[in-house]
Amino acid sequence: MQRRNIEDIKDIRIGYYLRWLWAEASAVRTRIILRAIVGMVNVMLSLLFVWLSKRLIDIATGDNESSLWWTIAAMVCCVVGQIFFSTLGIKMETDAEVVLKNSLRQKHFSHIMDSRWVEGRLHSGDVINRLVEDITSIANALCVVLPSFLTTGVQFVAAFTFLSLLNVRLAGVLVLIMPLFLLFSKRYMRRIRLYTSDIRTMDGRVQTHMQEYMRHRVLVSAMEYTPHVKEDLDAMHVDLREKVMRRTDYTLFSRRMIQAGFMGGYMVAFLWGIFGLREGVITFGMMTAFLQLVGQIQRPVLELSHQLPTFIHITTSVDRLAELTNMPLEQQGEAIALDGKVGVRLQGVTFGYEGNRDEVLHDFSCDFRPGSLTAVLGRTGAGKSTLVRIILGLLIPQKGKVEMYNDSRIEPISPLTRCNVAYVPQGNSLVSGTVRSNLLLGNPSASEEQMLKALHTAVADFVLELPDGLDTLCGEGGTAFSEGQAQRIAIARGLLRERSIVLMDEPTAALDVVTEQLLLERLGEYSRHRTLIIVTHHGATAKLCNAVVSVG
Repeated sequence: MQRRNIEDIKDIRIGYYLRWLWAEASAVRTRIILRAIVGMVNVMLSLLFVWLSKRLIDIATGDNESSLWWTIAAMVCCVVGQIFFSTLGIKMETDAEVVLKNSLRQKHFSHIMDSRWVEGRLHSGDVINRLVEDITSIANALCVVLPSFLTTGVQFVAAFTFLSLLNVRLAGVLVLIMPLFLLFSKRYMRRIRLYTSDIRTMDGRVQTHMQEYMRHRVLVSAMEYTPHVKEDLDAMHVDLREKVMRRTDYTLFSRRMIQAGFMGGYMVAFLWGIFGLREGVITFGMMTAFLQLVGQIQRPVLELSHQLPTFIHITTSVDRLAELTNMPLEQQGEAIALDGKVGVRLQGVTFGYEGNRDEVLHDFSCDFRPGSLTAVLGRTGAGKSTLVRIILGLLIPQKGKVEMYNDSRIEPISPLTRCNVAYVPQGNSLVSGTVRSNLLLGNPSASEEQMLKALHTAVADFVLELPDGLDTLCGEGGTAFSEGQAQRIAIARGLLRERSIVLMDEPTAALDVVTEQLLLERLGEYSRHRTLIIVTHHGATAKLCNAVVSVG
């Protein structure tokens, strides 16, 4: 009874993977089915060619009196048909694979972007590895391996049936001497899956390592840490190579065992043909057909030995992608926009991160009144960044109320109220592209006049003095500008969003005193019809605001 339960669980698991894959293949299901049909047609043509070869040899040796030229013409048609359908099949599977990869990346990337923000979530390098490597594996399996698997199955059954019609005993012997049990053993599948999981994990670590240190390239060079970075990467590569070779050695052993069975099968078929010819019980054409059919039977098994590990690899990719899919989404629905001046109120808010015993915020209350310019002061680690995330609806407090309000309406803060907020993050937050494209992130429909006005308010008029002006390239991660310049462009981008609430996290950290004062003066003018919240640890910044809230 226990053994049966285990098998039931195993069946359910296999069913889960199959259902998951079929659901993900919704964009190319028709293409996959058509590709499999084309492959099966090609198999039928190859078997027809075997029969025609037998017939042609029998005609040549006088064992058959059929028309020679008609047989040759039929063989030529078979060859042309095989070339046509093979070419068509490759084009179909390539098209399906590209469509599916694009569809899966779009789907899973969108899900990640819409998912709830969680502290300590998977590293971006690992996520990218999953979106590239795992999706490529799944697309290849569904669009290339699956149709090929179905085709080889049809080929095996059809060739075996054909051979059985000629000699059922020989067909049985050929199947028995092939150690197929190796491919379907529980031990084989478990070990292949374990090796693959280890390799994928190490691939993610390598990608994360390179991504992080490329991002902080200047720091690494300045600290003269480059040799250590290279050594760490080399050690990872050695570990990755060892894992790949262990999997390769294991799969090669299984394939060599199957290959030995193939050689035995050819030997049996060849000897059977020799003795059959000697005794006059078979013709040369029949012997040729036998040898070709042996190949037709064994080739699918050989392909299966290559394809089955791929399917086992896919279970690892499915689990890794499913982990992304299972990330809870943010609240979905129509955005809740409040008219006029909007304030933010927190009452008795308590929040602590998972796994951290200490509460970042405890029974915290404050009121950012509509039209105010408020500084949020606090030491490092006091909870200022957490407060920002709560206002943005990224975090949900364990206790208390967080709400937006105007003269006539009160709404609990959620992802749906984020449409009321323009956010300026801390540090250099520019993306690759031009100054113009960075500004348009705040408002895709902004006119050049609006962009110039926002740059002026943000004390970023220096952009106009650049040779290319708004079309100046920012470099990767905004490296073409200093921290202070990048901050001011980011502030202009936030102002272009034209929202009731403007939330700025350390916007003056990289500015000199004169520029900081000028910026706050202009923001004071800007805030007459808006609510500005400036998170800072500079007391001087707070003095230039009309309200101060202390955190921690």
